[in-house]
Amino acid sequence: MRTKLFLAALLLPLSLPVEAALAPGAVAPDFSAAGAMAGKPYSVSLKAALRKGPVVLYFFPAAFTGGCNAEAAAFAAALPDFTKAGATVIGMTAGNVDQLARFSSEHCAGKFAVAAASPVVIKGYDVLLKKPDGTPTTVTSRTSYVIAPSGKIVFAHNDMNPNDHVRMTLDAVRKLKAKRG
Repeated sequence: MRTKLFLAALLLPLSLPVEAALAPGAVAPDFSAAGAMAGKPYSVSLKAALRKGPVVLYFFPAAFTGGCNAEAAAFAAALPDFTKAGATVIGMTAGNVDQLARFSSEHCAGKFAVAAASPVVIKGYDVLLKKPDGTPTTVTSRTSYVIAPSGKIVFAHNDMNPNDHVRMTLDAVRKLKAKRG
């Protein structure tokens, strides 16, 4: 039954209208989470990452699913551009968290951390994927945030189609860098 619900959530129409709950100007909820980078256990802390500069925090439904694999590979390929703009990329999910170590090395190419989104994080960022009838699933929506070093959200994008997340978050990071000088 859980597998059927999970598959149903992943097969939702890509055009399902969804809005990111945290709008630009909102304070991003702080968190620490267990995850992986390059196949090894890794602890993720938003507060620590923000000390280095802006953070691109992207939520995805589940490791080892088509759209999530493609999105992770696209973030990995664009990581030099994010780094040049001073940003750290962190991926988070509530789906297939037992597979994050392998996912981090295979689809993220070992270039950025991915972590398990706890219920507190999911609620704080309002990223629980819902079915068309409004009932919740057990996975996170595909939502990307750009968070300024001040902890404020400067960009939010929620779309189950993974195609524009990398481009749009990179544009937002570059605009933020230009404003900061």
